[in-house]
Amino acid sequence: MSVMRLRKVIGIVGLLMIAATSAWAGNTDTLFVSQPIPDSIWQRMQGKSYKQNCPISRDELRYLSLSYCDRNGNTQQGEMVCNKMIAQDLVDIFRQLWKEGYPIERMQLIDDYDADDQRSMTANNTSCFNYRPISGTKKISKHGRGMAIDVNPLYNPYVRSGRVEPAEGRRWAFRREQRKDIPMKIDSRDLCCRLFLQHGFRWGGNWTNSKDYQHFEK
Repeated sequence: MSVMRLRKVIGIVGLLMIAATSAWAGNTDTLFVSQPIPDSIWQRMQGKSYKQNCPISRDELRYLSLSYCDRNGNTQQGEMVCNKMIAQDLVDIFRQLWKEGYPIERMQLIDDYDADDQRSMTANNTSCFNYRPISGTKKISKHGRGMAIDVNPLYNPYVRSGRVEPAEGRRWAFRREQRKDIPMKIDSRDLCCRLFLQHGFRWGGNWTNSKDYQHFEK
């Protein structure tokens, strides 16, 4: 091959690589995916988030793969199971949060914590589906239908009559609007809160008899 021909081939390859890189950078669809529950994920859920008496069918749930920015600003790939009715909402919300560099500690299936809500919250894990009752009651939580999500729960705990969950979040439980010392704080002005409200969710921070600052439900 002549030198001129070799240079031409190299130039074409370079242009194709630039085009491919640009196309990937502009396409976030591969970073935010909703799909039916794969077999491997379904097996991980059994006896944990998906318990034997769970009335929610597999077809009602969706597996989400979502990019997010960690506390250092690095992009990570998280995963979540939710009800199919809110799957597109969550894809849209977390795509916008990622674009804005909104910090999220971690996003793993709660099955990695044996579906133990306290362990997951203490790890500041953002999660959605877990067939379980509301804390302190026998009533099934919105999480039990995959219709609620907890975001950065350690720093945005549940508070009721002096009880704080997770207990490790007590120092961040009592919060005036002007407090600036709470990491990843969710309040009414926060981007995360505003996006969820725009998509028709209710925020636990607006509740009267208790406050659940991590919690959004639909």
